[in-house]
Amino acid sequence: MARDKGLEELVDDELRSTPGITNKAMFGGWAWLLGGNLLCGAREDGMLVRLGKGNDDWALAIAGVEPMLSRGKRMHGWVRADARVYGDDEMRRKLITSALRFVNSLPPK
Repeated sequence: MARDKGLEELVDDELRSTPGITNKAMFGGWAWLLGGNLLCGAREDGMLVRLGKGNDDWALAIAGVEPMLSRGKRMHGWVRADARVYGDDEMRRKLITSALRFVNSLPPK
């Protein structure tokens, strides 16, 4: 799967000033981690966002946001947002802020 450099740049801009963020190639795209925990990712098929189990209903109600699938299996607590969603500055920030809130609740790895 090809990487989406434009999406990567958008996410990088949102997370650049967040202490403890690291990033690396993962899942055929680019991933951001906080304290060693996966936070979000950018791939050709959209922005992957970790909201946590039971915290994703609000996001799934948005057109252009779907459950993340891995090998055909739903990854509860993760969503995939398409370009309509991540291209909207307000929606992208809301998703990333929600992911930061959840991942900050996890113990560092």
